Amino acid sequence: MAIKVNAPGLATMVQDLGRPGYYHLGIPLSGGMDRFALRAANLLVGNEEGAAVLEAVFMGPELEFTADATVAVTGAELPPKVNGEVRETWTSFRVKAGQVLSFDYLKKGARAYIAISGGVEVPMVLGSRSTYALGALGGHEGRKLQAGDQLPVGTISKSVPEGTSVPAALRRGPSNTAELRMLPGLYWHRITDGAGKQFFEDTWKVAPEADRIGYRFKGGKALEFVPRTPPFGAGSDPSNIVDACYPYGSIQVPGGTEPIVLHRDAVSGGGYFMVGTVISADMDLIGQLQPHTPTRFVKVDLKTSLAARRDRAGTLDKVRAALR
Repeated sequence: MAIKVNAPGLATMVQDLGRPGYYHLGIPLSGGMDRFALRAANLLVGNEEGAAVLEAVFMGPELEFTADATVAVTGAELPPKVNGEVRETWTSFRVKAGQVLSFDYLKKGARAYIAISGGVEVPMVLGSRSTYALGALGGHEGRKLQAGDQLPVGTISKSVPEGTSVPAALRRGPSNTAELRMLPGLYWHRITDGAGKQFFEDTWKVAPEADRIGYRFKGGKALEFVPRTPPFGAGSDPSNIVDACYPYGSIQVPGGTEPIVLHRDAVSGGGYFMVGTVISADMDLIGQLQPHTPTRFVKVDLKTSLAARRDRAGTLDKVRAALR
């Protein structure tokens, strides 16, 4: 079975749970920005949780099916339509051979995950089907979809009844404002106490320059740096450091003005200091934030971070149990 792409949407790519193990070589994890939504979509159609899906940003594609399939759309509220008839999100539905899957206007969030029974079976690259567009790696020819593309689909391994749905209480989605919990980083000492306090008090807004590499935030006060003699190789800008590794979720503040949270396609190191790191439990949320969303950074400790990770895992367990 293959699916024909009649229209690609704004930036639709093939993604799975990513390719861990190569970050030290400069190849990022990639994979779905909202991993919870990706897993839930696959569960709804009977796939393995890490099967490849389509990640659509702001605008959905138009897909023509050549065989019957079960489909589910999770993440952003991007209502799917089968031959023009609206279907529910977070709920499995059937698409028959010859029918066209399209999408209504985005109502909430930023990224929708389109799972198809059997999974999108593009070639594996370094153990993953995820697209890393900056490196032209993986996915469908290493790029976002284009009109006329043909997407191969794998063999259906498990049948799920049409209308199977993730309970509303278990659906994770963005609100009109966002709070991102973070651990202060190794370079926190580079800013003054007053600047650190102000950083958490300010309300930032998601900038239009927000993508799979990193989310930029604007609107807060510029950071004040502790005076220093620049170390050799760091340069004169007080936000520069001698090159260091970047964990996912790192918050850079180039020039001390606009925080950037590094995400799934981020580079693995560089010369900007990191004010802290967004906890893993909140990384999915970032991928659903629209431009101009008011956002606060909230200081937490390691104990709180680990508890949030357990809670997130527990929610996924509840979804698995509900869909058995």
